[in-house]
Amino acid sequence: MPQIVPRHIGLTLLAVLATGISAQGQPAADGRALDSNQNTFYRPLTLALAPDEAGGGGGGAEEGENQEALAKAAQNPVAKLISVPFQNNFNFGVGPNNAVQYNLNIQPVIPISLSEEWNLITRTIMPIINQPSPAPGVRSAFGLGDINPTFFLSPANSGKFIWGVGPTFTFPTATDSMLGNGKWDAGPAAVGLTMQGHWVVGALANQQWSFAGWGNHAVSAFLVQPFVNYNLPHGWYLVSSPIITADWKADSGDRWTVPVGGGIGKIQRFGKLPLNLQLQAFYNAVTPDSGPDWQLRFQVQFLFPK
Repeated sequence: MPQIVPRHIGLTLLAVLATGISAQGQPAADGRALDSNQNTFYRPLTLALAPDEAGGGGGGAEEGENQEALAKAAQNPVAKLISVPFQNNFNFGVGPNNAVQYNLNIQPVIPISLSEEWNLITRTIMPIINQPSPAPGVRSAFGLGDINPTFFLSPANSGKFIWGVGPTFTFPTATDSMLGNGKWDAGPAAVGLTMQGHWVVGALANQQWSFAGWGNHAVSAFLVQPFVNYNLPHGWYLVSSPIITADWKADSGDRWTVPVGGGIGKIQRFGKLPLNLQLQAFYNAVTPDSGPDWQLRFQVQFLFPK
């Protein structure tokens, strides 16, 4: 069985977080293939920063306020902020072989101003997956998974409650049949959140159905991602953003994946470039028989405030 996560890479990621320069889909638990609806949806997208909030100058209390404003923007899935997250998901205990599954989600987020009243937030998830053999007789695979674009229409001037709605799609772009469903999927997506003091609290949800493609199994998949962030001084914050999924086509005992956990994040500037660094760990309280036992998620998100 190939070793997909070299030990020195994992230790390096943890060392980056520990030295202070460090800091939303769950890969499918099916031992045969990955469900793209479950492996492409973690993505803190990004609220528009005022010019003074986006600046890198200042010090003391002013600098701390700027960092918190940028952190809140990064935690808002429909913010008018260009960002490029690189989300690394390590899933442990997959299948009878207790395989370690690795999924890198590259998630560019591009906001488009349609008018003074409306913004369109586009997010495209491009998963790169390394899946070792999860069970005897099942081969390993590596390559591109199914690409998942989502489009949120959101008011440009929201009140205390911020929201966005729009369609989401999954395209059968997997380079290996083990890494995708071979189906064209579509459905609605919605997000809602509020920012109160140091808190950013909300949830994102979508439902997709397959309507074409060559795959053998129809898709009816639900995803909801609640997120809770509490912002601390100096750009640090606490976060919990588990990705809860349901495969409505699976047997009732293998339908749900429910992670429990959270972690810590930090806004860190390298010169003028701000990064959102984040580390979370989740235990799967409910998981299919062949699903992973727990997950480690490490994300590096490049932020480009105006």
